[in-house]
Amino acid sequence: MTDGLDGMHRWDQPRRRRPWPLWAALGVVLVLLTCGLPTVLLAGVLHEAADRPTIGRLGPTVPAAPAVEAARQLGERISDQLDRQAAALLGGDRAGFLAVAEPAAHPALTRRYAALRALRVTVWRPEQTGLPATVAGRPDEWRIVVRFQYCFVVPGCRPSPVLVGTRWRDTGGQVRLVAMEESRSAETGTRPWEVSDLVVAVGPRTVVATTPALRGKLPGLLRQAEAAARTADAYAVAGPPPDRYRIFYAGRAEWLSWYGGGRPAWTGGYAVTVGGGHHEVVLNADGLTATGADDLLRHELTHAASLPERGYPGRETWWLVEGLAEYAGVGGAPVGRYEGLAEVRELLAPGGGWTGRLDDLTPAEDAPARRVGGSYGVGYLAVRHLVDRFGEQRVLAFFKAVVHDRRTAEEASGEAFGEPWAGLHDECVAYTRTAVG
Repeated sequence: MTDGLDGMHRWDQPRRRRPWPLWAALGVVLVLLTCGLPTVLLAGVLHEAADRPTIGRLGPTVPAAPAVEAARQLGERISDQLDRQAAALLGGDRAGFLAVAEPAAHPALTRRYAALRALRVTVWRPEQTGLPATVAGRPDEWRIVVRFQYCFVVPGCRPSPVLVGTRWRDTGGQVRLVAMEESRSAETGTRPWEVSDLVVAVGPRTVVATTPALRGKLPGLLRQAEAAARTADAYAVAGPPPDRYRIFYAGRAEWLSWYGGGRPAWTGGYAVTVGGGHHEVVLNADGLTATGADDLLRHELTHAASLPERGYPGRETWWLVEGLAEYAGVGGAPVGRYEGLAEVRELLAPGGGWTGRLDDLTPAEDAPARRVGGSYGVGYLAVRHLVDRFGEQRVLAFFKAVVHDRRTAEEASGEAFGEPWAGLHDECVAYTRTAVG
């Protein structure tokens, strides 16, 4: 477990009442996107994978004169090809999408085209990040990082960016795409539509995608997602809620590859910010029950609605970020029905390992699962106490001030609640002890 810049919520062993406990089914990955970095910095952010073509060291970002002009002209021809491919994608012309590429690249591009069309891509705008650079040992091959901006379903959305390495061959003045590599930024990782066949269901508030093998889950997931979206919409504290919540339901293999993989197998889900005001949510299909999916979707979509695009301030606000999402996740159930009360009781007991400070609640990366569950439970109970005392709107004002505006808890408490934070903090902690008896 780490802080909000790379936070995972962990699965524990099954319980009798609910095989996958609520607190263990939750996750948020908040990263600062690299898509705005200049090309010269990208080589240190994007890296090579041994088993598949990915973007690595770019070599010289600016060729030495007099090759600069030649590279610039090559870049213009590449740009024309990318624009032609984008028009084909948006126009539903698969043959045109493939026409810019060499035949060996067609299978991977066909899969990518089909996935993007299934997701109802409405914007696909390529922008080169610099001049093409030669590929070592391949004098006729060039590499350039392209920043694609995309929207799904909604034509007028603020696009999400993704950086993709592309390789091109220049033969006899004709430039052809050799490979469109996977985005492998250290922060965000590979998008599902880059590497997987997808089937998609679209509702008024959500887009839900999964693999063909899990197609049968889509109707139920869409219903649950739409219900969760109605809850999450109420927690958009700094503007309108997302135009569509984007949800990807991962099978076992996909869980290991989407957004870089690397999450423990018992993680239930997470949300990752992808820019353009969007957080894309991933659910782990392995062992997720229907009831667990309801709670998890409410929690994760609340993250997507409530969190700032650039990530939240850090460990000291973890309790508030996760506490609000937990509060939404329980769906109005009484405190006594919260699944994590036993773990909270253990955390509050002598020797439980918590200092008693909410700003010191974030579990360590190697924390035991029950310690993680207790941390989520304390965050939930603290937010629940604030809501019971002041109402949701004033708590959301406090959340916005702390998480979005990056005000101190002391400043935000005076403005939102009219009371010093020190006293309210102690009230929240006392309430957690009362709630668990």
